[in-house]
Amino acid sequence: MDPMAKSGTTTQGLRTAIERSGYYPALVAEAVEAAVGGEPISSYLVHQETTFDSNEVRRHVTVLVLTGNRFIVSHTDEQAADAGSPSPYATTSTESVKIGAISSVVLSRVVANPESYTPGTLPREVVLTIGWGAVSRIDLEPAACGDPNCDSDHGYTGNSTADDLSLRVSEAGDGPEAVRQTLLFAQALSEATAATSGPAR
Repeated sequence: MDPMAKSGTTTQGLRTAIERSGYYPALVAEAVEAAVGGEPISSYLVHQETTFDSNEVRRHVTVLVLTGNRFIVSHTDEQAADAGSPSPYATTSTESVKIGAISSVVLSRVVANPESYTPGTLPREVVLTIGWGAVSRIDLEPAACGDPNCDSDHGYTGNSTADDLSLRVSEAGDGPEAVRQTLLFAQALSEATAATSGPAR
């Protein structure tokens, strides 16, 4: 059985991975290839996810592509017939981001039995979060001082988090190879962003 997430470095490999996902491959491939254009592909990741919404089962595929200059994200969702459309339909969107615009690449790993962890062992689950400033989340809370008897208003404190894309891949749901390929893509993307940021000053 093919893993749900696939990674690689060639245009033909990307098309093959999209076709193997089985999720409207002609539609997804056309949108992704149009966004990539003639640029050589450094790395890619194809991830299909199935969600349950009330009594409906919905599928969704995300394709991430890394070229020498850009990070390309493609999402395709299917929708049931509704008041605006008498037949089911799918929506595909692509976004092209300059590598230098990526502000963060966060990879969270969930590891079972950490006390006996052996380097090289695959995580049970990984979450890849990529931020480039299109979407930011601000978490605020009342500020306080160190005096427990102080009742003055100290305003608010908080932090801003870039959260443009978050992709969760698990060994149980997607298979070990999907986790491995997500790690490889995350590494390639991290290296690409480091290369464009230049030396620290």
